Amino acid sequence: MGIYSANQLKSQNAPILLFPNGAPNEQTPLIEKADTDGGKTGGQTVLRITNVGEPTITIYPASDELASGAAMLVCPGGGYNILAYDLEGDEVCEWLNSLGITAVLLKYRVPRREGLEKHEAPLQDAQRALGYIRSHAEELNIDPQRIGVMGFSAGAHLSAMLSNSPERTYPAIDAEDKISCRPDFCLLVYPAYLDGEHFQLAPEVKVSASTPPTMLIQAEDDKSYINSSLFYYYALKEADIPAWMHLYSKGGHGYGLRDTGAFVNEWPDRAEDWFREIGVVD
Repeated sequence: MGIYSANQLKSQNAPILLFPNGAPNEQTPLIEKADTDGGKTGGQTVLRITNVGEPTITIYPASDELASGAAMLVCPGGGYNILAYDLEGDEVCEWLNSLGITAVLLKYRVPRREGLEKHEAPLQDAQRALGYIRSHAEELNIDPQRIGVMGFSAGAHLSAMLSNSPERTYPAIDAEDKISCRPDFCLLVYPAYLDGEHFQLAPEVKVSASTPPTMLIQAEDDKSYINSSLFYYYALKEADIPAWMHLYSKGGHGYGLRDTGAFVNEWPDRAEDWFREIGVVD
């Protein structure tokens, strides 16, 4: 059980500190901020959280009637500066629950830390979270070999980094850090920052034979980030990793699960098909 109490595990929707004794290299306390001033998506405001210095996970367990035994770590986007916490977090967890998937919402550290790569602190948080989920699979009523990760925009970059970073990037704290933090499958929705130059991946992304099966959702008119999906898909195919990509002509960026009037809004149905094809749900 490591450093977590039984009460923490049983408290539905109660945030769990990933690093109870402080996250790696965090020295200056931050005052977390939240607002809904960043415009609307699908006619609704977006909850934006920043100044996260104490990363947490929140568990959304699937109901006993629907539970498939699968789990998904959910990584909201926001340019590694904020977290679109409801649009790409809470609402996604509720959708996953409707499919019988236990969802785990990651509140990772933002904004970017000076002197560090944009993803360095968030990757530590994601690795810690995946190890936590797998080490507590029995208590969470999930299969430790059916734990996935999904993300949006910067959160999708983080999900890809987690998929290709099997070794912890911080010193081990307890037994949770001795368990594999590799996800078993990965869903990337309008990923950002995965593309480099000359049809190559960004240098920090190291696709290999151990990269998990992956699905990508992308709109062609997402001009700033379409190459992230194309380059990553190509790298997956070159490495013989099972890969699915749904490419829509219109849809832009940052729609989450909300209805923005574009055909890309049907992507959750395609994701459900994929979950069934790879055995995540029945």
